[in-house]
Amino acid sequence: MDKYLIVGLGNPGPEYHETRHNAGWIVLDAFAAEQGVTFEDRRYGFIAETSVKGRKLILLKPTTFMNLSGNAVRYWLEKENIPTEHLLVVVDDLALPLGKMRLKAKGSNGGHNGLGHIQQLIGQCYARLRIGIGSDFQRGQQIDWVLGKLSTEDMAILNPLIGTACEIIKSFCLAGVDITMNQFNKK
Repeated sequence: MDKYLIVGLGNPGPEYHETRHNAGWIVLDAFAAEQGVTFEDRRYGFIAETSVKGRKLILLKPTTFMNLSGNAVRYWLEKENIPTEHLLVVVDDLALPLGKMRLKAKGSNGGHNGLGHIQQLIGQCYARLRIGIGSDFQRGQQIDWVLGKLSTEDMAILNPLIGTACEIIKSFCLAGVDITMNQFNKK
């Protein structure tokens, strides 16, 4: 059975719940709920397992804090013997407006510390689903912005995307990154 590691980046702890930086966790929570699975506290993160049409999906919400996300990703890739082409990282992105997302097959970390740490440990040839959180902050206020709570209005914009993000996760595992990019990046 083909195995996939689907990672939602975020920070553990109630103070980070529903912050912009936890967009990856928000998507993975929705996907797990849709699949009817729950997360267990395991090494380096919360883990849930499900399957989609014969493919095994391991869902990971790292508990290493954002800047050390690579430790969790590398550990679970190695433990489950999953190739990096079967890795999808769901991550917040300041460069995209709120309500937009973009799937990429590989690339730079774009200044994102979580992606930067993953890149240090496994390289940059892995897929990432970037969830736009906008950049409506004053110069020097970036940390406050990403760690700020999503408002009710923000969630009204994000919620339709979360369903689409769940479809992208399934498509990535079933059809591959190229077909999934062609299908969803146009929208």
